Amino acid sequence: MTTTPLPIKAAFHALREYCQEEGESPTLIKLHKEGASPFQILISTLISLRTKDNITLAASNRLFAKASTPEKMAQLTEEEISELIFPAGFYKTKAKQIVEISENLWKNFNSVVPSSQSELLKLPGVGNKTANLVLNLAFNLKAICVDTHVHRFSNRAGWVSTQSPEETEKELMKILPEEYWIEANELIVTFGQEVCTPAAPRCSACMFLSFCPKIGVMTVR
Repeated sequence: MTTTPLPIKAAFHALREYCQEEGESPTLIKLHKEGASPFQILISTLISLRTKDNITLAASNRLFAKASTPEKMAQLTEEEISELIFPAGFYKTKAKQIVEISENLWKNFNSVVPSSQSELLKLPGVGNKTANLVLNLAFNLKAICVDTHVHRFSNRAGWVSTQSPEETEKELMKILPEEYWIEANELIVTFGQEVCTPAAPRCSACMFLSFCPKIGVMTVR
């Protein structure tokens, strides 16, 4: 087995081809392509945490059918939002955060989602992953959104050797050309959900099979 990291340029070229020909876009990418507003992207990203894509999509659609702006959302109760986004993970906590975010944006930002990471991180429940994905999708700004899929793939590919998504983000910023920052999440998440899965990745179906270092992989399919 090789210990040489995957060549970054070649890897992104192959990931693009895979996503164009075989991959199914993650829910948040679908919402973005369907014209979701920055506020809707922010709230959907929050709902998506620890939640499967199909549940995120259904919950987001139910919620936005009821309220799609900070002002309207702030007028819903936590109980109403909880019912609308159930069974998303930690739906009661998220409902509270959605109310707080909506009130904050409505009263302090004239219902406009801020386009800087520092301001986004001040909002309840918003961490680096959420902030960076909002910057990518809502504002087309360069930031590396690292979730569990990006963290896992980057370590297996030998690009980084890190213990957390936060560490991975910092290391990727050092080695990943900025031209890949915005698309990295969509490409790697799509591939990570379908091929480079958490347990027993489908290496037999992987275009990187012959030259991937497979760091940390114990069982494959």
